[in-house]
Amino acid sequence: MFVSRYFGGAIAALAGLAVAAQAETWDMPTPYPDATFHTVNIHQFADEVAAATDGALEIKVHSAGSLFKHPEISKAVRSGQVPIGEFFLSLLANDNPAFAADGLPFLATSYDDAERLWAAQKDVIGGLLDAQGMMVLYAVPWPPQGLYTTDEVNSVADLAGLKFRTNNATLEEFANLAGAAPTQIEVPDIPQAFSTGRVEAMITSPSTGANSKAWDFLTHYTDIQAWIPKNIIVVNKRAFRRLDDATQAAVLEAAAAAETRGWEMSKAETSAKVAILRENGITVVEPSEELMTGLREIGAQMLENWKAKAGAEGEALLNAYQD
Repeated sequence: MFVSRYFGGAIAALAGLAVAAQAETWDMPTPYPDATFHTVNIHQFADEVAAATDGALEIKVHSAGSLFKHPEISKAVRSGQVPIGEFFLSLLANDNPAFAADGLPFLATSYDDAERLWAAQKDVIGGLLDAQGMMVLYAVPWPPQGLYTTDEVNSVADLAGLKFRTNNATLEEFANLAGAAPTQIEVPDIPQAFSTGRVEAMITSPSTGANSKAWDFLTHYTDIQAWIPKNIIVVNKRAFRRLDDATQAAVLEAAAAAETRGWEMSKAETSAKVAILRENGITVVEPSEELMTGLREIGAQMLENWKAKAGAEGEALLNAYQD
């Protein structure tokens, strides 16, 4: 009896150790604070993965650039320093122009257009990331991008000479074409950059404006609805392949749910955050026709520039979107 109990207990202990040994924790760097709806969605994604795998895979979210700064996240996933991460898709524009298609001004300015663009973009993006040792899990858009300034802007000429916040090559090109002075600033540094005069204008979402408490350091939000860019969540292929089939399926299922949920969150976010800007004293302005005409001219020039660099992949992507 004693021997039976002893071996029974030993077997149970060994089984417990085996389960513990199989459990895995993935560190996941993200660039935005916990209050940002993208990060809220990611936390829910992580919770759903943990629940679906009975804790066999835990995803630990490191928000607000606390583990890796935003420009470093894709490199960290690619190199295997972390197995999973989130970043702004257009940050990879220097790798291939296809990554920046959703940041082209006035190409896709409604959610329906943005969904069609992602459908056209996804296979191209997937192939490019596959060559870098990564795979797409899901992508979620920001609300349509608006113009934030310290004074009213009625024409593109009003942007000339302003120190303009950028965080990717597309915004830098936009600033240059508008005659502004591009200045690289990541989201967590926006309030200080405006308060110290390092920047005087930016194009970003109502989400980032509200979460950064833009009313503390600027006065005007012009609702130009310039483009609908996306954040993308990617996984290192080798790390993913090390998971068993059931865990892989759980991750993909949770990712699909997160993409669907994230698009709906983005839509709800748009009106809610514009309202918050207005409630806190920001002057919300409908753009003048003169301003929109000038901005669309910049957008048309950027599209031509993009097509010249994007080659066959870009042409295929654009044709698929416009068909």
